[in-house]
Amino acid sequence: MTSGLAKLRQQIRLQKNDWVQQYFQWRIESATAPYHLRGRAKPYRILFILSHMRSGSSLLTHIINANPAVIGYGETHVEYASTHDFNTLLKKVYWQTQDFRGPSDLKNLRMDHAYVMDKVLHDKKFVSEDFLHHDQVYALFLLREPARSLNSILDLKPHWNEQDALDYYCGRLKTLARYAELIGTPARMMVVTYEQMLEKTPDALATLQQFLQTPVPFSEEYRVLKTTGMKGVGDPKGNIKAGKIVRSQRPLSRKFNPDLLQQAQDTYQSVSDQLFQRCRSI
Repeated sequence: MTSGLAKLRQQIRLQKNDWVQQYFQWRIESATAPYHLRGRAKPYRILFILSHMRSGSSLLTHIINANPAVIGYGETHVEYASTHDFNTLLKKVYWQTQDFRGPSDLKNLRMDHAYVMDKVLHDKKFVSEDFLHHDQVYALFLLREPARSLNSILDLKPHWNEQDALDYYCGRLKTLARYAELIGTPARMMVVTYEQMLEKTPDALATLQQFLQTPVPFSEEYRVLKTTGMKGVGDPKGNIKAGKIVRSQRPLSRKFNPDLLQQAQDTYQSVSDQLFQRCRSI
């Protein structure tokens, strides 16, 4: 009897999940124009968190995602070649983040978020960069100073050497500068550093609200999601499951080659100067 009831519940759960997935897919794929959903007059906006590995992007993602105007969960690993790939983003985000356990969860079918968010840390995810010109695409650039970034990258990638970490870090920073140049519109770009998130939190959160024009302010506390700490989605280490900003930082685990570190510092300074000139900032 118990086994039969469990099987019935499992069948109902699978049927419910299938129906919800089909509903999301129908609203997304049957829209007649990019950035639109069937049954919704106002277009949605894409919010990219554009950064590099070990920048504190998982923390920023959780802070942003806690706002009711935004839906996302971290790195989706969608590769963007055209606006059609935004449909893939919507389907992944709505399917991964929404729970349907009871009647009260039916509100999750509204799909009324202003922003759909993705975090992109690698150049190869933008197969084409043409869509960066679109008015519905917003970019939040996040930078972290070289010493801690490089140390943390090598902790994450133990098979890399110092030159590998430097090449990735400097190359990625230069790509971020190019993205800002392609977007070109200050109203659609903001830049913040990880250090500002820790040390100037109220100013950073207030500027973020002004940038995205959300009715609800941002908070340094956030919800721990079912994807929090999941490998391939965000930070599997550190304090991300604390549900709030933790300002203490781990001691540096190694002493980086001074010449390589200086190269990283020079690139960081050049790129941060460019981004702070082009983008909204604190």
